[in-house]
Amino acid sequence: MSANINKTSLFFAVLVFIVTGFFVLWGKGAVQPEQFVVFLCATTFGLFMAFNIGGNDVANSFGTSVGAGTLTIRQALVVAAIFEVSGAMIAGGEVTSTIRKGIVDLSSFPLQPMQFVAIMMASLLSAGSWLLFASKKGLPVSTTHSIVGGIVGGSIAAGIQLAGADEALTLVKWSKIGLIAASWVISPLLGGVASFLVYRIVQATVLRYNDEVAEGAKPSVSHKALIQVVPFIAAAGAMIMAGMLLLKGLKHMNLDLDVGSKFLIASCVGAFVWLATLVIARSLKNRSLPKATFIIFSWLQVFTASGFAFSHGSNDIANAIGPFAAVLGILISGTIEKTSAVPAIALLTFGVAMIGGLWFIGKEVINTVGHGLTKIHPASGFAAELAAACVVMIASISGIPVSSTHILIGAVLGIGFANSDANWSAMKPIGMAWAVTLPAAGGASAIFYLLLSQFIN
Repeated sequence: MSANINKTSLFFAVLVFIVTGFFVLWGKGAVQPEQFVVFLCATTFGLFMAFNIGGNDVANSFGTSVGAGTLTIRQALVVAAIFEVSGAMIAGGEVTSTIRKGIVDLSSFPLQPMQFVAIMMASLLSAGSWLLFASKKGLPVSTTHSIVGGIVGGSIAAGIQLAGADEALTLVKWSKIGLIAASWVISPLLGGVASFLVYRIVQATVLRYNDEVAEGAKPSVSHKALIQVVPFIAAAGAMIMAGMLLLKGLKHMNLDLDVGSKFLIASCVGAFVWLATLVIARSLKNRSLPKATFIIFSWLQVFTASGFAFSHGSNDIANAIGPFAAVLGILISGTIEKTSAVPAIALLTFGVAMIGGLWFIGKEVINTVGHGLTKIHPASGFAAELAAACVVMIASISGIPVSSTHILIGAVLGIGFANSDANWSAMKPIGMAWAVTLPAAGGASAIFYLLLSQFIN
């Protein structure tokens, strides 16, 4: 076993090294020659951030699947590699906006291009450092909040240099900071309520029937709930996952689909999953009821985990590639652009770095989510992931600021509440980490900016 782990570790280390090498060679011909050293530093910081996104956020996404016994860590790695990288490549880099229209407004300051580079590099380094610390402690935190804190801290430090402390504080859109703080409560609460309700439905329609069925009953009776009810639950879940992908996972692709078209696509996906689940359920009639229930919900959980992975890869890769793309645009053109196109080789390189992070440092977060908060099995894991996807979809429609990380943690706790075995004491350090994320990343970024600005000009 140890030899296999070492071989896998060696494989991913070599893979990251090779892909990074090709990207560096590409960058050598793309950026201005005098800026190649800065490009190397920015690439290092960006990949460091992507690596730690894998170790924290991707690990959080697969924690329920591993905790339920649906996937081993090695299998989770394969699923993540396929869907995270696919999400990043297919829908993650159509156009990445710079921070000018985000959480800070730098347009009113006489900011030089290389000062902007220093801000972005400091934010990547600080956010990555905070995520590394949280991952080693097994604390799932928001990568989005981490990079936002880093950009705020670096921008304020730059503003103090240029115009003084009072003017620097006006850079920050504090109302958005308030919304982020509100999401610390809103996200897990919505995730918990939705998960509780979805799991109660699964309990009432499937699990309770299975517990009450007479021992030795014919498969037509004992497997009745699996054959008649589960396909409809799976179809509803598939429609929700399809809706989440259309509204969030593929939003950068500008598909220009109206509401009716999106509903039709989701309905087709639901119909296909209903039929596939029915076929699987019928094929399990000769298995014992507990084994058949485990298998069918395991397949459903793999489906929801894959959808989450694709959506995550297409969206949260921006937390690493976004600031890096802004830096790359400056190193190529010499000017600050409002938007920066992301080359495919960068998306591939950062996606591979995320998967490497999942393998090398993701085990602590997986253990926290999969085992530390409550006991998870495939049915409850499926309910948690489906509920989280539903909340993400509704939030995307409503414009409610939520964190997918916080939603999924709340969903796991919702399962624990339903089963009366939630480990609330384990939530205390996680909650503290959420509150500390912004100031920790921001403070570190300010320091890193002051150091980097001495060398980058």
